[in-house]
Amino acid sequence: MKIAAMAVAACVLTGAALAAGTSSSGSRDVVLVTHDSFAISKTVKAAFERQTGLTLRILQTGDAGAALNRALLTSGKPEGDVFFGVDNNLLTRGLAGNLLVPYASPALRTIDARYELDASHRLTPVDHSEVCVVYDRAWFIRKHVVPPRSLGDLALPRYKGLLVVENPATSTPGLAFMLATVAKYGATGWRTYWKQLRANDVLTTNGWEEAYEARFSGSSGHKGKRPIVVSYSTDPAAEVFFAGKPLTQSPVAVVAGTCFRQIEFAGVLRGAKNPAGARKLIDFLLSKEFQAGMPLTMFVLPTRKGVGLPRVFRQFAPAIAHPLELPSKTIGANRDAWIREWTDVVLR
Repeated sequence: MKIAAMAVAACVLTGAALAAGTSSSGSRDVVLVTHDSFAISKTVKAAFERQTGLTLRILQTGDAGAALNRALLTSGKPEGDVFFGVDNNLLTRGLAGNLLVPYASPALRTIDARYELDASHRLTPVDHSEVCVVYDRAWFIRKHVVPPRSLGDLALPRYKGLLVVENPATSTPGLAFMLATVAKYGATGWRTYWKQLRANDVLTTNGWEEAYEARFSGSSGHKGKRPIVVSYSTDPAAEVFFAGKPLTQSPVAVVAGTCFRQIEFAGVLRGAKNPAGARKLIDFLLSKEFQAGMPLTMFVLPTRKGVGLPRVFRQFAPAIAHPLELPSKTIGANRDAWIREWTDVVLR
């Protein structure tokens, strides 16, 4: 769900490379509508096309929230055949809009059951990652300051003016982090916590790119001034992968107790011009080949059981055994109200 600029360096195909001919004018084309962070390697794309005889075309329509909103506006007359990018925090919105049709892929038997949240099979779990607090190791060493170890630590005076977060109204990691605080502190205590963060000079940005690449001090090639950011558990592996030289330690680290699970789903769009091709694409998104390629193209983790991770992930991406979570129905029933309350507490 991030690192789109980094992914370009990894020579992956995105919508910019596949923009030509994005309508399913013939049964040999299948169109994937998705967000700007989606990426697939040339090798994996070619494998899908070879196995199915279809041509995969990718239409990227903004960040995850914008892509979903656009898909909802075209519900029943979609711009493609499959939508990828609804996450568990927006799951109820994706299901409420009559956007998708059921499809229970035979490959679902290979998927870890904990990631299956839609019994109707309109949304199929493809990947997961954890949104976490991440910090710049070198900054804390230079300043002789102990890094934070919990959500509560971030409100302490020693971390005043150090944290940058994303707005939950405009950013999926920002929304996940807000939900993490609800999961940790409860339906009333989370607002008190954010009042403490505001008093501790938290900085809010509209999106992940500004937070991580412009405001965070630990990002490769970008030198912001704040050493703590809301980002992803896979960041340590990504920073090593893109370092351009061998590293024995990642320049960034994750505060494990702050992490909130994020699961991404795909589904067949209602009114798809190529529904048979759409089902084949869903099957392929769950295949071992696609699942094994995701870590180094999108820096997310597979939902398929038994898929090995690249060495850089095994060495540098911490496994988050017990991330914070909330039921999707609870999120759906309260999300918009919580965002309004967050805005009142933090921005006004």
